[in-house]
Amino acid sequence: MMAVAACYLRPMVEADIGPALAVDELVYPSAWSPSFLRQQLSLAGSRVNLVAEREGQLVGHGALMVVADEGHVTSVAVHPHQQRQGVGAQILAALCRASVERGLKSMTLEVRCSNEAAIGLYQRFGFAPAGVRVGYYADTGEDALIMWAHDIDQPEFLGRVAVAEKRKEHHG
Repeated sequence: MMAVAACYLRPMVEADIGPALAVDELVYPSAWSPSFLRQQLSLAGSRVNLVAEREGQLVGHGALMVVADEGHVTSVAVHPHQQRQGVGAQILAALCRASVERGLKSMTLEVRCSNEAAIGLYQRFGFAPAGVRVGYYADTGEDALIMWAHDIDQPEFLGRVAVAEKRKEHHG
C-alpha cells in the first residue's frame, strides 16, 4: 500500500480561487466563475469555503451555504488524481462539523444522479435520497438527486463525522 501525504484543510482565501477553479474544470462539465467564488468568500457569515492541500498543492475544496437552520453543501470537488484517497470525506466531514458548530439541524445537497462515488460518500455520512430535480444541471440537462441528513447534532451523525476525522489522522 502506497503512503498518502497528509491532507490539510483550511479556509479558502482569494488566492485560492484560481487553483480551485482549475480543479473544478477537471471534475465538472462547467465550473463556477471567479466572480462567483469571490462573492461566496465575501459572504463569510453565511458561507463556509474550505480548501484541501497536500504537499502545498490545492487538491480539493468544498462549500456550504447556511439557510435558516440548514446547511446546504454547494460543492465538494477533488482533483481526479486525489480521488478515492479520503480527501472528499475529509472535506465533507469539515463541512458537517462546521454545520453542527453553527447549531444547524439538517444538511442538504444535490448530486448528479450519475455520480455514484459521491452518492456513496454522502450515504456513508447519513445523507439519504429525498427526491430528484429533473434537468437540474443546465450544462448537461442531467437530473440531480436531492439528499438530506437530519438531526445532525445527534450521536449517530456525529459518530460518522468522527470516523472520517479519525481516518484523516491515520491516513492523511
